[in-house]
Amino acid sequence: MNWSDIYRNKIATPEQAVATIKSGNRVFLTGNCSVPQMVMAALVEHAPQLSNVEIVQVLTVGNADYVAPGMEKHLRVNTLFVSDNVRQAVNEGRADFTPCFLGEIPNLFKNGQLPLDVALIHVAPPDEHGFCSFGIEVGVTKTAAQSAKIVIAEVNPNMPRTLGDAFIHISKLTHIVAVDYPLPELSMGETTDLSRKIARHIAAMIPDGATLQMGIGGIPDAVLHELTNHKHLGVHTEMFSDGLIALVDRGVVDGEMKSLHPGKIIAGFMLGTGRLYDFVNDNPIVEMHPTEYVNDPFIISRNDRMVAINSAIEIDLTGQVCSDSIGPRLYSGVGGQVDFIYGASRSKGGIPIIALPSTATVKGQAVSKIVSQLKLGAGVVTTRNHVRYIVTEHGVADLYAKNLRQRARSLIDIAAPEFREDLERKAHELKYL
Repeated sequence: MNWSDIYRNKIATPEQAVATIKSGNRVFLTGNCSVPQMVMAALVEHAPQLSNVEIVQVLTVGNADYVAPGMEKHLRVNTLFVSDNVRQAVNEGRADFTPCFLGEIPNLFKNGQLPLDVALIHVAPPDEHGFCSFGIEVGVTKTAAQSAKIVIAEVNPNMPRTLGDAFIHISKLTHIVAVDYPLPELSMGETTDLSRKIARHIAAMIPDGATLQMGIGGIPDAVLHELTNHKHLGVHTEMFSDGLIALVDRGVVDGEMKSLHPGKIIAGFMLGTGRLYDFVNDNPIVEMHPTEYVNDPFIISRNDRMVAINSAIEIDLTGQVCSDSIGPRLYSGVGGQVDFIYGASRSKGGIPIIALPSTATVKGQAVSKIVSQLKLGAGVVTTRNHVRYIVTEHGVADLYAKNLRQRARSLIDIAAPEFREDLERKAHELKYL
């Protein structure tokens, strides 16, 4: 029997596929813009017949009916990163959150800490050899699919065929649900005067030949806009978005000086628009790899001049970085921040950066994001032992090998001017100054 016969024999409707999910199962849900929409809609319809089904996920984009109030009696989400569509459910106690470094998540499935009964995935159509590409989400999903007893796959011609360690053979799929709908899109963050000021400080720190990790949002996109005169940049990142395309087209990102995977953009997943999906389709410069490889700090560190750019909710005067909660209220997760901050710090010539505006607006009032002490219940993501560079629109604070007195002074100097006097007073009260 050739692979096309195997393919036809595995075709099922969404309803037939989800009927194989039983009460008490643990089900992995692929994420980002790759959520299998038809299968999930069928699972929500089937949910009243189930109890105690655990949905394990990381970041999902779009509608999340499976966490609607009352659904937890049937489908209870256990998320390893708090995305906005499940945030309310987590904070109301209707869904669970498991803290974990992004780079360690796939091995939870492989090594049996979170054994999977079912994996719900979303792939491109098979090639002439019967291999389907995981497309825009390879990072956590490939290992999950390899670890699950049952694999239910939506096969979608709109999913780009990405290259690298990004494939699964149709013989490994239990049920195939043929679909044809456009993938969700996530636009780039708005570039503002504030984000441009921060980006200019960061761009000045980046040498030619550096390898970049960046996320999505106003600051990372602004940084990319500021790099048009750089040369021979490379990319090794957990994710990337549309902003990278212009630098590739201009020849700024060519990867020629990378010490690991020269000439290649290495990533685990992507978030963006149709323009990005077209760019990565069958593009040999882009290699997608599982997250346990991409986010391994010791792999990251093999990239010389590794620049990691991450963000924060608030930072205290000792350098503790909170980026996953607002006080005790869970907001996101650790993600890959520590993986890349630590990896860049171990890189030859590496530059680990936490970048943030100096203020936020809360109930119509400006508050400082550099604080004397983190809010009660706030989570420390990057510790004061790991932190290196902090960047705001007011400058750069180099905290590495600095004592608490030096750190407090450096951080006060890049805080918003209207908060510096109060921060200095509190630093004296805490005996930092």
